[in-house]
Amino acid sequence: MASAATQGMGVRKSYGRIPLLLETPDLIQIQKQSYRWACDPSRDGGLKELFAELSPIKDFAGKRYELHFPSFGFGTRAEIPDFKNDSEFWEYMWAAAKYTEQQCYERDATYAVPLKVKVRLVIKETGIKETGEVKEQDVFMGDFPLMTGKGTFIVNGAERVVVSQLVRSPGVYFTVEEDPATGQRLCAAKLIPNRGAWLEFDTSSHGIISVKVDRKRKIPVTTLLRAISDEEHPYGTNEAILKLFADVDTNSERRYIQTTLEREPAIKTVEDALIDFYKRLRPGDPPTIENARSLVNSLFFNPRRYDLGKVGRYKLNKRLNIKQPMEQRVLTKEDLVAIVSHIVMVNNGEDTPDDIDHLGNRRVRAVGELLQNQIRIGLLRMERVVRERMSLLPPESATPSTLVNSRPVVAAIREFFGSSQLSQFMDQTNPLAELTHKRRLSALGPGGLSRERAGFDVRDVHHSHYGRICPIETPEGPNIGLIGSLATYARVNEFGFIETPYRRVIKELSNTSPELVGKTVAADVVKAKTEVVVKAGTVVTPEVARKLAKLSSRKIKIKPVVSNEVTYLSADEEEVYIIAQANTPLDEDSQFAVEKIEARHGEKFPIETPDKIDFMDVAPRQIVSVTTSLIPFLEHDDANRALMGSNMQRQAVPLIRPQAPLIATGMEREAARDSGQVLFSPCDGEVISVSAYEILVRDDRGKEQTVSLTKFARSNQGTCINQRPVVSKGDRVKRNQVVADGSSTEGGELALGQNVLCAFLSWEGYNFEDAIVISESLIKDDRFTSVHIERHEVEARDTKLGPEEITRDIPNIGEESLRNLDEHGIIRVGADVGAGDILVGKITPKGERGLTAEEKLLRAIFGEKAREVKDTSLRVPHGEYGKVIDVRVLTRDDNHDLPPGVNQMVRVFVAQMRKICEGDKMAGRHGNKGVVARVLPPEDMPFLPDGRPVEIILSPLGVPSRMNIGQLMETHLGWAASSLGFKALSPVFDGADDLSLEDALGRAWIAHKVGAVGGDHNGDTIQVDKAKAWLSEHGYDGEEIFNDRARGEARAACLRLWLEDVGVDVSSLSPEEIDKTVENLWQERGLSPPIFGKTIIYDGRTGEALDQPVTVGNIYMMKLIHLVENKIHARSTGPYSLITQQPLGGKAQFGGQRFGEMEVWALEAYGAAHNLQEMLTVKSDDVVGRVKTYEAIVNGEDIVEAGVPESFKVLVKELQSLGLSIEVLNEDEERVTYLMESTTEAPPRLGINLAGFEEGE
Repeated sequence: MASAATQGMGVRKSYGRIPLLLETPDLIQIQKQSYRWACDPSRDGGLKELFAELSPIKDFAGKRYELHFPSFGFGTRAEIPDFKNDSEFWEYMWAAAKYTEQQCYERDATYAVPLKVKVRLVIKETGIKETGEVKEQDVFMGDFPLMTGKGTFIVNGAERVVVSQLVRSPGVYFTVEEDPATGQRLCAAKLIPNRGAWLEFDTSSHGIISVKVDRKRKIPVTTLLRAISDEEHPYGTNEAILKLFADVDTNSERRYIQTTLEREPAIKTVEDALIDFYKRLRPGDPPTIENARSLVNSLFFNPRRYDLGKVGRYKLNKRLNIKQPMEQRVLTKEDLVAIVSHIVMVNNGEDTPDDIDHLGNRRVRAVGELLQNQIRIGLLRMERVVRERMSLLPPESATPSTLVNSRPVVAAIREFFGSSQLSQFMDQTNPLAELTHKRRLSALGPGGLSRERAGFDVRDVHHSHYGRICPIETPEGPNIGLIGSLATYARVNEFGFIETPYRRVIKELSNTSPELVGKTVAADVVKAKTEVVVKAGTVVTPEVARKLAKLSSRKIKIKPVVSNEVTYLSADEEEVYIIAQANTPLDEDSQFAVEKIEARHGEKFPIETPDKIDFMDVAPRQIVSVTTSLIPFLEHDDANRALMGSNMQRQAVPLIRPQAPLIATGMEREAARDSGQVLFSPCDGEVISVSAYEILVRDDRGKEQTVSLTKFARSNQGTCINQRPVVSKGDRVKRNQVVADGSSTEGGELALGQNVLCAFLSWEGYNFEDAIVISESLIKDDRFTSVHIERHEVEARDTKLGPEEITRDIPNIGEESLRNLDEHGIIRVGADVGAGDILVGKITPKGERGLTAEEKLLRAIFGEKAREVKDTSLRVPHGEYGKVIDVRVLTRDDNHDLPPGVNQMVRVFVAQMRKICEGDKMAGRHGNKGVVARVLPPEDMPFLPDGRPVEIILSPLGVPSRMNIGQLMETHLGWAASSLGFKALSPVFDGADDLSLEDALGRAWIAHKVGAVGGDHNGDTIQVDKAKAWLSEHGYDGEEIFNDRARGEARAACLRLWLEDVGVDVSSLSPEEIDKTVENLWQERGLSPPIFGKTIIYDGRTGEALDQPVTVGNIYMMKLIHLVENKIHARSTGPYSLITQQPLGGKAQFGGQRFGEMEVWALEAYGAAHNLQEMLTVKSDDVVGRVKTYEAIVNGEDIVEAGVPESFKVLVKELQSLGLSIEVLNEDEERVTYLMESTTEAPPRLGINLAGFEEGE
């Protein structure tokens, strides 16, 4: 059943049956929320927590100075502002920035705010007397990187994203291994702190429990317990230790504690244990009881050395069932005792081991925490410097600013953003790629896994990922499963665990609750033990509710009702509940409409009755990520292909005419909204001015607000970011209404590709093996045309021989080559350039030899101009072309921060218009990818009965084995949508079913049959009244057939009318008989009914009908960034390696093709001796031979015989360097010397250089 749904700037027909209860959250909330936690001065956490940890810094003796950090702020003062909401915080931060975002892009600067810290120095004594003097200053602690409104950072002019890391949570983990000899369960445990020494416990096959501290030698666990003993916790004697575990160590066959005590017969007292502990951890140091005690205290009980973290304490309390306060961030004696108790219980089978891949045991470290950890390193380095300065500076000259050096902090921040594995160059291919990059979760990086060590289990999909991490979206290749994506509705809680929302199922209500009205009572309500007040099954009316309210306070059991109350649960909280799926049928009162419900309980999938259900999913799409939820009919695609579809959407190139998909999923608007590419109105008001660069909106109070547009900016991947207004002057707009589209959006919806008319057909073998045949009309209409922008830059530096100069006066260059340069030697904006053209003229001084008398005379007459210079101009690289769209000149005089030794820098932006061509990669949303193999004229393409040629031909063999049937369903619904003039919404896991598709195809056939579809086939000209009138004439109810709520009517009418068309009398046939007749016609005569979505099409070259009906419809196709122009490469002559003299490799080096070992075998197999000799000599590293060969080709002479390759000479020299006497002998065993002599004179440089200009002096 379809219904209307507003999506983007138009109305779509929605096929979803489940109402959307919970709006999609802010999709980049994970980034913004974490950044605010890190640097909001008014909240606990992040920097505030760090400065509290650091305070106070005391000198080495602890008697002279104390340094405190009471507060910090951004901008000019270290004050603590009070923010009422998120927007106030962001406005405060952005207002304090040194440069705007645009200035940072232009200047290669970092978008940052000055961090000011209030530092209080207390001078306790001056050496003579105690003073207690306090000095307070605001100290500048460096520039703190600022997050943009899109959740990104601008570092050195480039946009970067800090990816969230998925790591094992601090806490205690119990695992079990089976002893291969006895089959005994042996428990091991790990206590992982946030910071500090790891404790690893294990059980030996003899039943001895031992512990390793920081991977040092094993110690019996009883020794550790004795060592931590004190008056309050007397664990010094064997009796005390046995008593501690008497209630858990109950297995008469294996007494673990008793066995462990027997292992250490020499240790009887606390002192013995301390000495033994110290010897094992510090072998070689003289053991004393004081040293041993201070070692134990500093290892586990000193907050500066050991920190469980808030999360570690929370997990420890939960796992060990203890109630330590959350502020207790170090270990306690009780913790260690509880851990040993649990090890014994796991060994005895009384407790279960932990699953380390469960999301209850893995947490997210988002940008704020990663930044905090990095700054902590910088602050600890700074603390050492401060202490050293305290011991050197006299109290009179000591001030906070002289003691505090911010360089270590600045260096730590720079290191994190510049070189951390988690600070990544943003994927900006299209808006979806940006959004997905910010929602990525990586298990790699510092403190995480490495791809070499990660096994299958950690990569695999886990039941706890449901609604938290997408089971589909992950890279193919070595990172599979290690990099994931956050699910659509998932969020991260204060402890870093991922939560997902559920609807609460209400099973009982208070007898006084007003919500009782309308509910069904599930059990008899009894008064005075016997009198039944309300019987089970009664629906509560207002009268019954009043009767219940008079009873004593109690809970009334009701028939389970799914409420609209949303509860977020983390993975370990969810384990105890039974949860129903979002598509479980409900009646109009939100009660379960079925008695058997498919549910989830931990990793099991039971079928339960309604009274057992605790929660229900909020939406079917909550289990997948944003990208995956953009695939319509996802439920009909194989997971492998869905994975490819998800990943390839991120590679789609923004086209110059974006087109939103005909068949959408309802997620397109949210994805575009949160990508930051779409612009919204800042207020309710009227548009008073619209230009390409800005939109002016006047609000209802008369205040004007400006929305600035980005025009033809270059993205990180060289694609074009361009925003276009979608409102006109005089329009009324509401707050947050779309006023401008970005690249790859249309009407506020994501638009990554084009809707094209597609046929699934083999065409002359040109679409063999996933190749694609397209029509030339797609090129003519610029349907798949994209703009790509390349940035070229040149620096004028100071050299030893003098400064380089940017000038138009370049030696040995004709006026023709300089025609597009201005008087300064810089290309003009708007010039068309090709490979080898000069963009910026530059000359570099050359080393001079002694001047002749004539040169001296010229120098005297013309001055410096006659000096020898080298042409080092910036030229367009080989294979590139385009139009110059922008030129930026940066000089020292304009306060641009240029690197040392650079006087001037010029940047030139060249834009290319790329039409689709053979060799470009295309893909749909279902993992159906291919390369364009042939572009056909429209007249040669197969055409439909109404004369329209198809625009793209896909191979039908690409569907069955790949099992991505979603593309066929999309094609069918696309055909109906384009014929009937609607845009469809088919949400994932809740999309159009078979009957809806057949109804839609039936209506489309009727509209075509009647001629009710207009000429442009965009659907806006469909004449529904004409179709309804024609149906009425033929005895059908047109209103009913074109009503979406009347399911199956259009299908039935279409089949009857079609059977009449093919000459079958249907007047006496029942619906079942009609279906059977249709099936027989298809099997026997190959006649395809309209509901099959197939049609007869005609060969464009001969005009003859093809012998089989073909699936034709509208499918959404994208052009991917793997463009053939970036990959195609050829070389005749070019650069050579210095040592081997062989051509370099790769397109970037203008290299040759490698002729490797296996290629040599191939030529050897064919006996192609001359070819082989050429390949290994004159085409490679025979230096003299290749020059002579080139000369021979140019002069039309015979090629001379090949010489000795340079690699042979290198081999001989290497062997000689090993002290071996290597000589080359001829046939007569005479020594040959001329072969081995290096040519003293370099051969002349010859040849046409495909790079476009000669390298010469």
